[in-house]
Amino acid sequence: MKKTTILSAAFGLISSVAGAFEPIQLPEPKIDTQASLYQALKTRKSVRRFENKKIEPQMMSNVLWVAYGANRADGRRTIPTARNEKDLSVYVAQKDGVFLYDGEANTLTKVLDQNILDLFATQPFMENVPAVLIYTGSTDEKHYSIMHAGSAYQNVELYAATNNLGSVVRALFDKNVVAKTLKLPENEQVIVSQAIGYEED
Repeated sequence: MKKTTILSAAFGLISSVAGAFEPIQLPEPKIDTQASLYQALKTRKSVRRFENKKIEPQMMSNVLWVAYGANRADGRRTIPTARNEKDLSVYVAQKDGVFLYDGEANTLTKVLDQNILDLFATQPFMENVPAVLIYTGSTDEKHYSIMHAGSAYQNVELYAATNNLGSVVRALFDKNVVAKTLKLPENEQVIVSQAIGYEED
C-alpha cells in the first residue's frame, strides 16, 4: 500500500519510485463560517469574473468536503445519496494536472499530469479560472449520479457564497472529449463542471 504524503502548498507532482502518483493528504476541513443557511441562499450567485489566483489547500479541502466529503464515521457523505449509492466522482482540474478526490480519506490523487483547463475555456470569463470541478458518474439510468452531482454543486455554490469564493456551474464544453481525456470507462460519463475561484472585485 502506498504511503499517503502530506500536501504541498502548490499541489505539486508527487510520485512513487514506480512513477505512479501517490495520494496527497488534504488539510482537515475547517467549516467555521458563522453564516446562516438563509444568508447563503440569499447571497448565492453565479460568478463570471475570477482573479488569476490559485486556490490554497485549506480552501480546496473545504470546497471538496462540502461537495462530496464524508461527514460520518461510516463514510456517508455531506450530500444525500439515494440508496447510499456512492456513484459520483469529483475531479479537480488545475494548471498542474487533474486530481481525483477521495471523500473518505480526504485525499487528492493526480490522475493526469496535464493542464486541461483549455477544454473548458469555451467562454471568455474562463481565462482566469484557477480550478474546475468535474462531476462524473454512471451512465446507467438506474443509478442516481446525475442527481448526486446536482446536490454536490449546490453545496459548493452555497459554501462559496459566504466564503469569498466564486463559482459557476457549466455544461458548455465537450463532455465526450473530457471523458476521453480522463480515460473514463465506458460506463462512466462526465455530468457537469463547476468553475471555482476568487471573485474579481
